[in-house]
Amino acid sequence: MTLSPSTRLGPYEVIAPLGAGGMGEVYRARDSRLGREVAIKVLPAAFSQDADRLRRFEQEARAVGMLNHPNILIVHDIGTHDGSPYIVSELLDGETLRARLNSGALTVRKAADYAQQMACGLQVAHEKGVVHRDLKPENLFITQDGRLKILDFGLAKLKPPQSGEEVLTDAPTQGVNTEPGMVMGTMGYMSPEQVRGQTADHRADIFAFGVVLYEMLCGRRAFAGGTAVEVMNAILKDEPAELSAINLHVPPTFERLVRRCLEKRPEERFQSAGDIGFAVEAFSAPSGSHAPTAVAEVSGTGAASSRWTPAGWRERLVWVAITVLLAIIALVLFYVRRPAEEPRAIRFSISPPGNGVFMTAKDIPYAVAISPDGRRLALIVATEGKTQLWVRSLNGLTMQPLPGTEGAATPFWSPDGRYIGFSAEGKLKKIEATGGPPQILCDTPQGGAPATWNRDGIILFSSPSGIFRVSADGGDAAPVTKLNQSQGEAPPMWPYFLPDGRHFLFLLVHAKKDGGADNDLCVGSLDSQETKLLMHGGSRMAYAPPGYLLYVRDGTLLAHPFDVQALRLTGNPFPVAEQLSYFQPTGDADYSISENGVLAYQAGVTLSRLVWVNRDGAETGAVGAPGNYRWLRLSPDGQRLIVSVDEMRTGTSDLWIYELSRGTPTRFTFEPGVENEAIWSPDGRKIAFGSDRGGPPSLQLKALNDSSLVERLTNTIGWVQRPYDWSPDGEWIIYGGGEAKTGNDLWFLPMTGERKPTPFLRTNFNEVEARFSPDGHWVVYVSDESGRPEVYVRSFQGAAGKWKVSNGGGEYPRWRGKELFYLAPDNKLMAVPVKIGSAFEAGNPAVRFRLSAVLRDYDVSADGQRFILNVHAAEAVSLPMTVVVNWMANVKP
Repeated sequence: MTLSPSTRLGPYEVIAPLGAGGMGEVYRARDSRLGREVAIKVLPAAFSQDADRLRRFEQEARAVGMLNHPNILIVHDIGTHDGSPYIVSELLDGETLRARLNSGALTVRKAADYAQQMACGLQVAHEKGVVHRDLKPENLFITQDGRLKILDFGLAKLKPPQSGEEVLTDAPTQGVNTEPGMVMGTMGYMSPEQVRGQTADHRADIFAFGVVLYEMLCGRRAFAGGTAVEVMNAILKDEPAELSAINLHVPPTFERLVRRCLEKRPEERFQSAGDIGFAVEAFSAPSGSHAPTAVAEVSGTGAASSRWTPAGWRERLVWVAITVLLAIIALVLFYVRRPAEEPRAIRFSISPPGNGVFMTAKDIPYAVAISPDGRRLALIVATEGKTQLWVRSLNGLTMQPLPGTEGAATPFWSPDGRYIGFSAEGKLKKIEATGGPPQILCDTPQGGAPATWNRDGIILFSSPSGIFRVSADGGDAAPVTKLNQSQGEAPPMWPYFLPDGRHFLFLLVHAKKDGGADNDLCVGSLDSQETKLLMHGGSRMAYAPPGYLLYVRDGTLLAHPFDVQALRLTGNPFPVAEQLSYFQPTGDADYSISENGVLAYQAGVTLSRLVWVNRDGAETGAVGAPGNYRWLRLSPDGQRLIVSVDEMRTGTSDLWIYELSRGTPTRFTFEPGVENEAIWSPDGRKIAFGSDRGGPPSLQLKALNDSSLVERLTNTIGWVQRPYDWSPDGEWIIYGGGEAKTGNDLWFLPMTGERKPTPFLRTNFNEVEARFSPDGHWVVYVSDESGRPEVYVRSFQGAAGKWKVSNGGGEYPRWRGKELFYLAPDNKLMAVPVKIGSAFEAGNPAVRFRLSAVLRDYDVSADGQRFILNVHAAEAVSLPMTVVVNWMANVKP
């Protein structure tokens, strides 16, 4: 099937063809929902004739779509068009490994780099139970920045088995340019068990890995033959030629690695791709030459061998001395003339523990920090809905949780690597990296306080009031910077000490009138109130010796040459890694750098699911496909759902509306920047939402029947405003906002008259998540006045007093009828019976169900019998953490 430009496949519009092969045709297309370009592979219609086989393929394709690893092609969607299945994936720029190998063998260093990346991708896939079965250079893609991507997971299952064989090639057979008579195609990459028609598990991919690596190192196939039968016989019986005999630069350690992959019996190969990754990582360079050794052979005949006269002995000593001297000269010449070894970057991935999930910049402030010596990682991991600080030694295979760090965010290390600092429950804390009770240093805002620690025992952290300093032993915090709200500045964020321990980097965010924000990268000092602007644009920064600033722009991690003495940028930035987890409005990004050149970062998309569950927590349905969803809200009639959808590349977001009866989304906002946290008017005709359109973050209003008119409801300087709820009578909107002195407060906005906001709760604590009761007489909200988030109820107008509803902590309160729901710290959804009217009464909280995934948001149906949850897609968010040792060797300034 050939598709013409402008052909639509659901929400995808074809732009142009990209190529064709045995498994179908590939097109460049545009996703009209998210405004991004994608690649669509349309498969032959014959593959859809076997319904059972197509069902199994769709099941595996969905599993692959959940992997989201930097070394695996990201699958966005699958569907059918005129009877032909199609797959929607990310659009790549580069070439296949086959095209790269057409020019001959790769260098050992480059082959090692690609092998490491291939092993990382296979490891994550195998851990999820997904086996490729058709690994070959045609299915390995090299992007412009040198990243290897594994393509076409699961496609081998589409081809019907022949002669008892489970998987065969999807590529046409063709001759090899460098080896006449040798057959191309998957047949040359099949494992012995596949050739025999036996069931193949993940170790078949390990065999194919060895075949591909062999070809990368020597430029020709491991198993040759003039016919398919000869190739299969070679796989079953023959050993490939010695690598070192073809390529003298291949070290013995690498040859042993390849041989281990190519063992005929699966149980004699490497048993996991992770094992291969560690083996490749351990490989350093071709082994050094051994010194020449003189071996004397003494024959049993002849006068010289039988005469042990003093003269003969002296003659022997002379010859031995000459031999040794020549050996020493040869060694000296070898080491003097030997070219200096190129530094190598070693890249590997670390997966979350068990069913855990690495948190990302879209969920909490940055969640990864590497120790100054580059030996250990501090990570925020979510397990069973609970976030906690974990530590992983890069020399080990496991990571350990640190008890007492529940709810942790923004980890940072002490300069000596003994302590890890973090924020949790409105406190800045520290804990020994080996474990022990955490120590409270000072109060901080809820939600995380990014911090940095110098060698003089001073910690800087950012808050809504600016950047503060506190002793590493704890005590009162003192301001370091001043907030210039008159210029539209948000509070300075992301402090990071430079090597002198006196100057520090930080970020200033200025809202733009047309939406979005301008970020200024600046330098401050402990010794002065003066600051210096480095550049416009970017994210939180880090200094990387010997002289670079790292920051993220449009999802790409950049390194910019930096004169640390003159405190100025020099030269031009160059890319280090792509598709980082990144949140543009605040400049947050998930990466960390050590003092000795070890880089850790998280790349990929963290997906979530919109699912319906009943009162027992059992899933009863889903809305749409997994996506980058944030907040959600059901319409008053329960027929529609509005959600915020993030765009990973730009770090921005827009609002989409789902018609629940059809499950189809329609885009509601189109402005640059961020639109989120939407609420419906009681009649369902208007939507108020938070937006940075037209200036600082504020409340905006838009009617459903008028897509062009957007009305600004509030004005603010330097503080995010978030709409929480609309009163049942339509007269009031309650929203969150604040100022440096009081933190986040609750405000009322009348929807008639002058619309002048008035404070509802303005205290020295943070109040958030406010909702009106069904009769409009009461307001439920969350406050940290007790030292942790708790759920409270107050009268909207009239009677004074307040009631604490939660017991032991609570967030996400929701009214429905005669019940109040909230989420407890242990991820249990609690239900509280209430009586409302002229007085308020609350019963004891009871557990409704426990969530097994991290909750982003939820809402409750009008009858209180169903819950719509926005939860992490467990299969999709286990994004690994990528670690690069000697990161500078892997990039091109």
